[in-house]
Amino acid sequence: MNNFVWADLSTYDTLSSIAFYKNVFGWQFYDSGGYHVAMNGTEEVAGIYETPDFFKKIKMPHFWMSYIGVEDAQRTAEIASQFDAAKVELMDDFYGGRIALIRDPLGAGFAVYDGGQLHVRDGSTGLCWNELHVSDATKVLSFYQQLFGWNFTFNKTAATYQCFDSNNNHVTDIVEVPNQVKGKQEYWVCTFAVEDVVQATSRIERNGGGVLNDEGYRIMLYDNSGEAFFYVMKTG
Repeated sequence: MNNFVWADLSTYDTLSSIAFYKNVFGWQFYDSGGYHVAMNGTEEVAGIYETPDFFKKIKMPHFWMSYIGVEDAQRTAEIASQFDAAKVELMDDFYGGRIALIRDPLGAGFAVYDGGQLHVRDGSTGLCWNELHVSDATKVLSFYQQLFGWNFTFNKTAATYQCFDSNNNHVTDIVEVPNQVKGKQEYWVCTFAVEDVVQATSRIERNGGGVLNDEGYRIMLYDNSGEAFFYVMKTG
């Protein structure tokens, strides 16, 4: 519990997005009532759905959402509200459970899920890592510690807070990135495993995406919407 289990893409054009990720990652998709589930072989690895009209009207961009597995989404949402979450919204009936959509005190959005059926972040296929990019980590450390019981160790050289769960598993990083580099938004970013970073980047560019930041061992890219961004990284 209190670890990352899922990611999905909110898009204005599901057919275009499905084609992009199918060509880039080789994912196959099936339609589950308008929610399109990506398969890597026999494994469910991500979801794609059409952005609701309300968010289209306010020009919400395409984006990848990170999901954290919890014991009780409602209770987690209540705790988030007590500790200065910017926004909390509880929803029912998602993969046999409930989800709560939460924005932390700086506005970075994520979801918590209590159904127990999603557990795909294994480091070898599909989603393999999630991390938070913020301008000032000190403004959210207490929030995440209270919400998930995470403990933090600061890496001064990398300006990164490494986060560990109660079993001392390294679950995520909170990375301080200047606004002139990341823009004014604070956000959780997903990383997907690939066999070859260079080849994956080439496929992304051929299908309408592009490079945002090349870190060598991993690359941040945007998809064919020009908005939704993610990392690719070789694992294993």
